[in-house]
Amino acid sequence: MKVFVLNGPSLNMLGERQPLIYGTTTLAEVEQMCRARASQHGFEVDFRQTNDEGRLVDWLQEARHGADGVVLNAAAFSHYSLAVRDAVQACGKPVIEVHISNIFAREEFRATSVISAVAVGVISGLGVQGYLAAIDALAGILGEKGAR
Repeated sequence: MKVFVLNGPSLNMLGERQPLIYGTTTLAEVEQMCRARASQHGFEVDFRQTNDEGRLVDWLQEARHGADGVVLNAAAFSHYSLAVRDAVQACGKPVIEVHISNIFAREEFRATSVISAVAVGVISGLGVQGYLAAIDALAGILGEKGAR
């Protein structure tokens, strides 16, 4: 089984950008952590990051036939991108939304995600461990439903 781990804008700056909020773990380290956890479940991981909204939409559309599930940290796109929301909804695969920080403990505009209502679950505020929790959750979901 294959899981897409998709990352939105500025996540390429993890480890450097606002370490008090996002920590010091880099995106490359997150990728290594995700691959290790996914391998425990027998998953292959396709790990990607983009600062481009259209590319993220393309990847979610690709997941329709190329993945069994998706871990999505859409970052700032979470708060306003109806295009990303529609792509999640049309994906046809379980999508778990991840936020490194607790979006409810930050600025008011961050407390709203247009994606949450169409994701099968949301993990917020666990730091980069949220990615691993999302992979574990997908393992449970996919185990219940079977592969594709």
